[in-house]
Amino acid sequence: MHNTTDLNPQAALSMRNLVRVFGDFVACRDISLDIPRGSFYGIVGPNGAGKTTMLSMATGMLQPTAGQVSVLGVNVWQDSEKAKALLGVLPDGVFTFDRLSGPDLVTYTGLLHGLPANLVRERTADLLNALGLEDAGDKLVLDYSAGMRKKILLACALVHSPSVLVLDEPFESVDPISAATIKEMLHSFCQKGGTVILSSHVMDTVQKICTHVAVIDHGVVKAAGTLSEVAQGQDLDTRFEELVGRHREGGDIAWLAPSLD
Repeated sequence: MHNTTDLNPQAALSMRNLVRVFGDFVACRDISLDIPRGSFYGIVGPNGAGKTTMLSMATGMLQPTAGQVSVLGVNVWQDSEKAKALLGVLPDGVFTFDRLSGPDLVTYTGLLHGLPANLVRERTADLLNALGLEDAGDKLVLDYSAGMRKKILLACALVHSPSVLVLDEPFESVDPISAATIKEMLHSFCQKGGTVILSSHVMDTVQKICTHVAVIDHGVVKAAGTLSEVAQGQDLDTRFEELVGRHREGGDIAWLAPSLD
């Protein structure tokens, strides 16, 4: 792996020359990116662009083929325990202990982070209340709806009060009222000095809530900076199409029409 001399210790998250290869497929080609402290940073790109792979490497969940990452100056792969204590991660589609109840899952996560049991109980109750899950009781996470599961995993990411939040599609399947509550929580977190990094397919959401954005396509960074720097006076959807192309899929399905008796 590369050395860490050019990682930016002032950045919330600094990535240098990240590469990830799966067999013959190169998911991330050579990603270097600095995410400023205190920013609300959006990661956008088409399906299969490499967003999740990049974030998985950046948070210590997936070993890079090459490259290095640091969080607040701590190397993720050389001092992983210290780095992971600084991170709160909401992954997408990763296995969790879903035969626990929601409160038990958050409590277990807090205890794994070394928090005292009484503090974990207080924070778990606060998070469940804030996210509208206080009435879920002993219901197993296995039986949660998709939106409830997303919210309980967010609570797990928050319980140890991290400095940097990395959230993969945090609003997917979440109802509008809960989404508004989550956005308020995240903005408050940033105002207190925290950093939020989220991936999303919804350009309108990113444009409304993020201060910075990076556009990823085919495993490379196409553009990165403040929202206005990347958008260049356009709405983000239009600029996104300029950067990655329209990506039209397939052709006209002439046979698709309502069946008539």
